[in-house]
Amino acid sequence: MATIQEQIDAIMAEAKKKAAQLRAKEELIEARKLQALIKGNRSKDTRQKILAGALILDMMEKDEETRNSFMARLDKFLTKDNDRALFGLPVTAPDAPKTNNGTGQ
Repeated sequence: MATIQEQIDAIMAEAKKKAAQLRAKEELIEARKLQALIKGNRSKDTRQKILAGALILDMMEKDEETRNSFMARLDKFLTKDNDRALFGLPVTAPDAPKTNNGTGQ
């Protein structure tokens, strides 16, 4: 039969194990909350970009001066050939250095 001290030690070890499990579960819950928040912000950002882009495209359709202005800006802003092609802009020269990822940043 185990001594009282051995029983206490076993109970304490079990309590420590349970506390560690609860801390891990709490950390997982907090990580999921953070991921949901990040995803929500990313979704909001994407939606804003889509709506702003739709407005600009509509403005470009309705006004030639606005179209020319935005096309000139896009010509400077876009560096990736597939992005430029999407707007009918000429592709960059093969030896032209590419300084960013096409996002203008």
